[in-house]
Amino acid sequence: MTTEADAPGRYIGRFAPSPTGPLHLGSLVAALAGFLDARAADGVWLLRMEDLDPPREPPGAADAILRQLEELGMTWDGAVLYQSSRLAVYGEILRNLLERELCYPCDCSRRQVRAMGSVYDGRCRARLWARKSAPTGSHALRLLTEPKVWGVDDRIQGRFEQNLERDIGDFVLRRKDGLFAYQLAVVVDDAFQGVNRIVRGIDLLDSTPRQLYLQSLLGYPRPAYAHFPVLLNEQGQKLSKQHFAAPVDTRQAAPLLRRALCFLNHPPPADLAGPEELLDWAIGNWDILRIPARHGISASRYA
Repeated sequence: MTTEADAPGRYIGRFAPSPTGPLHLGSLVAALAGFLDARAADGVWLLRMEDLDPPREPPGAADAILRQLEELGMTWDGAVLYQSSRLAVYGEILRNLLERELCYPCDCSRRQVRAMGSVYDGRCRARLWARKSAPTGSHALRLLTEPKVWGVDDRIQGRFEQNLERDIGDFVLRRKDGLFAYQLAVVVDDAFQGVNRIVRGIDLLDSTPRQLYLQSLLGYPRPAYAHFPVLLNEQGQKLSKQHFAAPVDTRQAAPLLRRALCFLNHPPPADLAGPEELLDWAIGNWDILRIPARHGISASRYA
C-alpha cells in the first residue's frame, strides 16, 4: 500500500521531460501539476532531463524546455540533472542485477513480442542458467519477474494493481541498441535525487508496478504517486510530440496557464491577468483531489 507515510520527510517532487522537442500543452500541464503540488506543500521541485535517446533529441530541445518553463514562471530548485551524465551508474546497477541472476539477454524482436500478445512469455529465461547460449548479436537485457501482485494507492486514480509476470512479463532494462530503458533510469534517478512524490500522466500508471518491483530489488524507498488524466487530440490520442502537438507560445503565458488550470479542474478567477498572479492563486488553492480520475480529456474542451 502506498500512502503519504511511505514517503516521509519534506516533499521532493520532479518534472522529468524527454527533450524530443519543446513543451506542448500536454507537457505544460504535466509540469504545472507537479509544480503546484510541490509548491503548495512548501516542497522542492526538481528538474531532470531524460535525455537517453539521442536519435530522438533535436539539438537545443532541452534548452528550449528550460527557457519555456522560466518564461511561464515555473522555476525549479537546484541544478538540472541530465540522465546522459549517469550512464556509468546505470551500467553498474545493471551489472549488479546480472550478477544476482535477475537479468538475462534476449534477442526477441518486437514482432515476436507482439505475437505473444505484447506480454513477454519468458522464452529467453533459460539463458539465466545456460550462459553459453547468450546471443552473439544485438540483444536486450530483461528483468526477471515473478507471479506476484504489485499495487499502488494512487492519490488521484485510487488502487491500481498488476501481476507482473502475467500482465507484463519480464521487461527490458537495456534495449537492443544499447540504450538504457526508461524503467531503469527513472527508478535509479528518483532514488538518487530523493524524490518522494511523483505527479505524472496516467499513461505512466501502467509502469508503476514495474518501478515498485525494481525499487524493492534495489532497496530503494517507495514514493507516493499521483497520475492525472492526459490531454487528448481530436483523434483521441495523447497530445504529444509523436502526434504532432504544437509547441506552446510563451508570449501567451497567462492564457496558457489559465487553460492548463482549467484542465486540472482549478479554474482561476476571471480578474487574474498575469502569469505570476495565476500561479500564486493556484498554489494557494491547490487540491490534487479536485483532478478528475479519468484516463484522458479532450484538449479541444479547453480551447
